[in-house]
Amino acid sequence: MGSRSRSFYILAAFFGLFVLFLYGPIITIGILSFQGPQGGLTFPMNGVSLHWFRNLFEEQAVGDIWGSFRRSFALGLMVMVTTVVVSVLGGLAFRKRFRGATMLFYLTIASLVIPSILISLGVGLIFNQLGFPVHWSSSGFGSQLTWTIPFGLLIMFAVFNRFDKSYEEAARDLGATPWQTFAHVVLPIIAPSLLGVALFGFTLSYDEFARTLLTAGSYNTLPLEIFGMTTNVTTPVIFALGTLTTLFSLVVIGIFFLTVWLASRRKDRSSDAGKGMV
Repeated sequence: MGSRSRSFYILAAFFGLFVLFLYGPIITIGILSFQGPQGGLTFPMNGVSLHWFRNLFEEQAVGDIWGSFRRSFALGLMVMVTTVVVSVLGGLAFRKRFRGATMLFYLTIASLVIPSILISLGVGLIFNQLGFPVHWSSSGFGSQLTWTIPFGLLIMFAVFNRFDKSYEEAARDLGATPWQTFAHVVLPIIAPSLLGVALFGFTLSYDEFARTLLTAGSYNTLPLEIFGMTTNVTTPVIFALGTLTTLFSLVVIGIFFLTVWLASRRKDRSSDAGKGMV
């Protein structure tokens, strides 16, 4: 019993160190963002205040923080919706075996192993050669899809590989059309997975740097703006920005988890009501 207890504490300590390694930098930035007006970028702290958070909402001498945030948010929503739609359609298509399916699958996920900066360079060059403007809403959007869609497809492939086709067969036996079968049977079952794909799409887009570096054009997204600030900002305002963006990401994740929880409760209520009627 003693050796088991000792092993547990050793593993718990190792896990605690691993979590500290993961989140230590974020915690450090959060602490430093609460420095006083004379604070610097390193410890020890010089006072405690919300000065640098207030400073974020004042006119900045350099950069366009809130403009870049709006662009990242809009781009994240665009990528999220497109990733969900393409992933669902791709998952449905790959349920049926067709010629070239294996090759198409490997081509789809190949972008995950290619260096991101090369993807960014390639997409930027293609847009230039075709005479299209290099802009965050077009070339930036396209380059980020090469990152989010493979993840979405992998999730949907796993979902549909475990999907019980008897539900669809029962719906068809009851006279449901293909669209009704999808809307009222398939979609509610895969809805939690779709929320996962949506969360992947938004968060991967929101913090993507390398694939946006050469495709954003003249207007920065938030990761590019923060990178630019590291070269010319010497105050804790950059830490305050990092703290706020981290909180925003956590809020987005929390909203998705809350949505999944509410959907599962609603599903359980509907199931209980159906059993009561029987």
